[in-house]
Amino acid sequence: MVQLVESGGGSVQAGGSLRLSCAVSGHTYNIDYIGWFRQAPGKQREGVALTNTDSGDWTYYADSVKGRFTISRNNAANTVSLQMNSLKPEDTAMYYCAAVRCIFCSRPPTLPVQYNYWGRGTQVTVSS
Repeated sequence: MVQLVESGGGSVQAGGSLRLSCAVSGHTYNIDYIGWFRQAPGKQREGVALTNTDSGDWTYYADSVKGRFTISRNNAANTVSLQMNSLKPEDTAMYYCAAVRCIFCSRPPTLPVQYNYWGRGTQVTVSS
């Protein structure tokens, strides 16, 4: 069992920055991929930034956040962070930390349905 707890959300004006953090506890050895998804009202949940947990040599960013968001891991502290810069009103959403064990995945998972551990989310609101 893996527990994920997000923190760091809040309200910010467009152009500002926020840093989200995800604390990972439990059977952390059961995680191969971890990252951030978001869901805005009336929209589907989407992957924002994802990475693998062993080497960190694979990362995924949604096109809409490339160059603005950065995912990072601290394996010693069991945390995953999302640095969000140059925030836009369209970044407003509930942000979720998610993880999955995926030993036999033919390709890295990027869809919400492929992740089975989820945090409760943290709200990010960007005003214009």
